[in-house]
Amino acid sequence: MKKFILVTGGAGFIGSNLILELLKKTNLNILSLDNYSSGKIKNHIKNKRVKYFKGHTKNIEKILQNYKKKIKVIFHFAEFARIHQSFEKKNICLDSNIIGTTEVIKYCLNFNVKLIYSATSASLGNKGNDQSLSPYAFTKSKNLKLLIHLRKWFGFNYEAIYFYNVYGPRQIQAGNMATVIGIFEKQYLDKKPLTVVNPGLQSRKFTHVKDIVNGCCEVWKKNLNRHYSIYENKSYSILDIAKMFNHKIRFLNRRKGERYKSSTVKYVGSIKIWPLKCKYKIKDYIQNYVKNN
Repeated sequence: MKKFILVTGGAGFIGSNLILELLKKTNLNILSLDNYSSGKIKNHIKNKRVKYFKGHTKNIEKILQNYKKKIKVIFHFAEFARIHQSFEKKNICLDSNIIGTTEVIKYCLNFNVKLIYSATSASLGNKGNDQSLSPYAFTKSKNLKLLIHLRKWFGFNYEAIYFYNVYGPRQIQAGNMATVIGIFEKQYLDKKPLTVVNPGLQSRKFTHVKDIVNGCCEVWKKNLNRHYSIYENKSYSILDIAKMFNHKIRFLNRRKGERYKSSTVKYVGSIKIWPLKCKYKIKDYIQNYVKNN
């Protein structure tokens, strides 16, 4: 029987980069399920081994009814993934991160599919208390707790990877779902001041999308049923990042749910978080971007 890989959010920033990497590292055919709320058709990879489906993850079983028992692994990236915006779009956040993800998990349970879950550093800060700072952080932390219990109850087969401020090719540069590096890049190109949320001293860790997708492939191959984190060791303030562009800066008012710093921890409860190595550095990336633009 022919086996498939499913990437939810496959038309998005990280998902499309992962599909490119999977095409290099496997011989399997790849399915993408995306509702195109932030994903774009322009991110489609033109390859006969890739097939795209439009739809919400809450309808995963109906949409992929012809692929039951054929999917080997699901890389689940189709969740609402912005902190501040999860207040304004709370219904979309809940619909995606609670209802949609529950259906993805049920699909994995019912058809014995491996799950690679994109966790978030937003739920780790302040000794775990930051998980209640926003609807986004709360929903992601609840999903992780569910996965941990499903492993205890049913031996559920999954890997969780904590992402830290991902940047790189195909990132979103405009709109509510834009990344901070994407926003700065567009403002730089448009010769507009880079907008930094006050006080600008919020520290963050960053991860290049190539490190992310390599890490995802690595943990799938290892199949050790662990939690992982992947980030560049050095932290930077948002103001420091903006200054790397050597450009004008304009400050914005503080936003609801804003974290002061990215947190790294070795354990979540009794669960050990294993570090993955990063190859790329944000400073080199920005210097190269400025040099070429």
